[in-house]
Amino acid sequence: MQAAPVRATAIPSFTDALRAVESLLMSSGQRTARRNAWTSVLEDRRRAKDRVEAQRVLDQVTATRP
Repeated sequence: MQAAPVRATAIPSFTDALRAVESLLMSSGQRTARRNAWTSVLEDRRRAKDRVEAQRVLDQVTATRP
């Protein structure tokens, strides 16, 4: 009795599947623009978080001054 053959191909992840669909539906320029826009959103969120943290520190400093 022989064991069943092992598959050598990996099952694609959900992200890989989405990228495959994206490549079919969008041109290369559209994909680049969408990714650039998402990178900008993430950077804006990071800057907003930094601003909130800086404001919190400034508020603490001014609250402890006589």
